[in-house]
Amino acid sequence: MNRYFIDLAYDGTAYHGWQIQPNGSSVQETLQKALSTILRKEISVVGAGRTDTGVHASMMTAHFDFDTELDAQRLADKLNRLLPPDIGIHRIRQVRPDAHARFDATARTYHYFVHLGKNPFLRHYSCRLYQALDFEKMNRAAKILFEYTDFTSFSKTHTDTKTNNCKIMKAEWQQMPDGAWRFEIQADRFLRNMVRAVVGTLVEVGRGKMDEHGFRQVIEGKDRCRAGESMPGNALFLVDVSYPESLFQLDKEGEQDGK
Repeated sequence: MNRYFIDLAYDGTAYHGWQIQPNGSSVQETLQKALSTILRKEISVVGAGRTDTGVHASMMTAHFDFDTELDAQRLADKLNRLLPPDIGIHRIRQVRPDAHARFDATARTYHYFVHLGKNPFLRHYSCRLYQALDFEKMNRAAKILFEYTDFTSFSKTHTDTKTNNCKIMKAEWQQMPDGAWRFEIQADRFLRNMVRAVVGTLVEVGRGKMDEHGFRQVIEGKDRCRAGESMPGNALFLVDVSYPESLFQLDKEGEQDGK
């Protein structure tokens, strides 16, 4: 069995998130149907993670299996012709048979966008704020995230995760050329709703409603009710998923020997 990684992008506006839902369209289901149509076989796709309703991805990775070798470039071209305009395939690569899009990811990076003032060209992909924020204070608070691993306070309750521990590698607000601001956060894994909850709590700091000590207390309290509100999903983008290079180094002879 041959395994392939698909790198794709999507505008999440019309979807109930990445994962298949019983009563709503999803990116995963749309991609599976397109693959199954082209390959004339029922195909299951496993994503690197789950994005919520309305959340976008400029780089999501997923894997699927097929019993014969495929022309990856040709398949990518066919998928792009069949998929709706809000889903695009960057590339398809064959990987080692044991490679896993979710479990082998070493880091995931998200961007969250906010802007002040009415801007009709940002409204779909950025969150408008109505009060000036102290981004310097917000960046000082963001550095506190590096000191902790348990982020229960920023997780959706009653999830099926076994642990709420994450290793955060980057967390920083940056001003964009158009006057908007972007929050970049990178971690080995994220909890459900975590990024939007972190951003909402940092916004409380920026508004002066919470200080750095209070932000620390929110994390240590491990209580979602003490954190800030969950920010709108339309301003959130998954922008990168990192993997070890060894997953893409195929040894055909070694694979045959291992069978």
